[in-house]
Amino acid sequence: MAKVLIAFLLALSSLAFAADSELAQSVAQDYETRLKLLFEHFHRNPELSFQEFNTSARLAKELRTAGFEVTEGIGKTGVVAIMKNGPGPLVMMRADMDALPVEEKTGLSYTSQVVQKDEEGKPVKVMHACGHDLHITSLVGIAHQMAARRNAWSGTLMLVGQPAEERLGGASAMKRDQLWKRFGQPDVVLAFHVASGIEAGKIEAIEGSPYSGVDTVEIIIHGVGAHGASPHRGKDPIVLGAQIVLALQTIITREISPREPALITVGSFHAGTRSNIIPDTAKLQLTVRSESPATRRLLLDAIRRVSLNTARAAGFPEDKLPEIIETETSTPPVINDLALTKRVKKVWEEKMGKTVFAESKPRDHMSADDFSFFITNPPIPALYFSVGGTPKADFERARNGGAAIPSHHSPLFKISPEPAIKAGVEASVAALLDLMKK
Repeated sequence: MAKVLIAFLLALSSLAFAADSELAQSVAQDYETRLKLLFEHFHRNPELSFQEFNTSARLAKELRTAGFEVTEGIGKTGVVAIMKNGPGPLVMMRADMDALPVEEKTGLSYTSQVVQKDEEGKPVKVMHACGHDLHITSLVGIAHQMAARRNAWSGTLMLVGQPAEERLGGASAMKRDQLWKRFGQPDVVLAFHVASGIEAGKIEAIEGSPYSGVDTVEIIIHGVGAHGASPHRGKDPIVLGAQIVLALQTIITREISPREPALITVGSFHAGTRSNIIPDTAKLQLTVRSESPATRRLLLDAIRRVSLNTARAAGFPEDKLPEIIETETSTPPVINDLALTKRVKKVWEEKMGKTVFAESKPRDHMSADDFSFFITNPPIPALYFSVGGTPKADFERARNGGAAIPSHHSPLFKISPEPAIKAGVEASVAALLDLMKK
């Protein structure tokens, strides 16, 4: 009896391995026949945020060809593709589409030569310097695989091409365009991002927050103009601005727990026209990062307190105190649902093997992603994972004194599309089939 049971279990294991192997082979074949050229097309033809007209049209065409019902123009240039396949959950998979105003210097055979006008009307060179071309290519690959496996899942699959992630406005624009009312509110939302700091083909899923929340704050300093040779006859906004810049850093070092993620960066300081003129205004622009509502509120309140009281300490009158403006570009942190993350990681381990997981490393950034607008207000269980895009050999060369791995948003940014797309599609499909299994 025991021998029969063992033989039965081995047969089941063999069938499962064959099914998983078939998925990997199917993805590989799709890459060779369709996805490789599609990726090169998207990379060669990048478009800036909210200008992704050709990108969204091509993505819509590919998704229609795969058998999805497609709607364009959601949130200006967004794409929503729906496949209804019987009763079951509504699961959404998102991919962002936009590129960056960066001149490409990778030397790839499909290097971008595109020039577009930015939001200020200035011509800029454009590049997919963050991997969004890989995301939308993978979304098409996911569509192919899920359409071919309709007998293995039940429910409604929503594939979303999102505009303007780089400007942190596309997701909220799609929500304002009645996304849930028109297409249904998802039960689960998934997404992934290619990562240059992870070995190509490996996967990482953080049980917590993979992306921080971000606020943009402007501080307008009102001074009294004077001659540079007579500073005592004015109120110098540049000196006050410099004092505020330094004072803001004590918020992080002395008011936030050293174990709590928090960041204040002054990225812009504009004032003055000539060396011998003390101007009457100065302007600071800040990016503020946090991963909890309490920390966010503490940072914003402290920025206001420090700015106003530094001005008072410098003798600025009450009617000349700085203006602190919290802009409308606030983006909440992305928080992975713990139960969902554990479930999907278990599926990947079973279907793709333990070696698919990237070596766990502490996060060394506080990047933001407006994917969070899809999963807050109302809260929806979500998983946002990473797929490696840099070959192992490149990391080894860098460790041995070779060229450093280019970061995202660099003109040298490039990833290895084949292993990254294959891993992204296979991992996504494995997760979707489990979440929507009959």
